[in-house]
Amino acid sequence: MQEDALKELHKRLAERLLERIKEKDVKASDLNVARQFLRDNNIDCVPVEGNPLQKLADELPFRIPEAKEKLPN
Repeated sequence: MQEDALKELHKRLAERLLERIKEKDVKASDLNVARQFLRDNNIDCVPVEGNPLQKLADELPFRIPEAKEKLPN
């Protein structure tokens, strides 16, 4: 029973965070909560040519050469 409650809480939190980050007035603090939720659940992403993370990295005002070397071909 307690496990079901925790699963439901986790699911509802994920759904609400997703709703919130899609809202027009999303705040940096909301994005940070979503980022931390993903991190706490071991969810990560590798920048691959054309994916949103790579597009974000391309917009940064600096480059990290080592990161580009680690990208899969």
